[in-house]
Amino acid sequence: MASSSGTSSGSSMLQNSGSEEDLQVLMDQRKRKRMISNRESARRSRMRKQKHLDDLMAQMAELKKENNQIITSVNITSQHYMNIEAENSVLRAQADELSNRLQSLNEIVSFLNASNGVLAAGDSSSFNEPTDSFFNPLNLSYLNQPIMASAAEMFHY
Repeated sequence: MASSSGTSSGSSMLQNSGSEEDLQVLMDQRKRKRMISNRESARRSRMRKQKHLDDLMAQMAELKKENNQIITSVNITSQHYMNIEAENSVLRAQADELSNRLQSLNEIVSFLNASNGVLAAGDSSSFNEPTDSFFNPLNLSYLNQPIMASAAEMFHY
């Protein structure tokens, strides 16, 4: 009996070692499948990463192009603003000069009108009026003539 039990235990060991070999083969197959699956997953991950990088590069190029267009537009607008600001400055200076001239002419007219009233109210028998009406300071018709001035005269260019 002892020998039969030894034989049965030996066959059982063969079965165990056979099933261990089968188990090892099965584990190796699973390990190989996992490695292949992991490699495929890593390849897909690299492809996704590369696609994302390509998309970001394309977006960056588009944004740079848009940024350059905006900068160009801002520069053009700034140049127009500077030109208009310079033109407004010239127009303001001309308006001030014309306003000053108008004020001076109004003061002259007021003075002449006041002088005319003083002389008219005084003794007219002692005052001899000149015969030429242009040289007559009491004749104000020459004040209605337009005053012509060029920009060079006004601003001494």
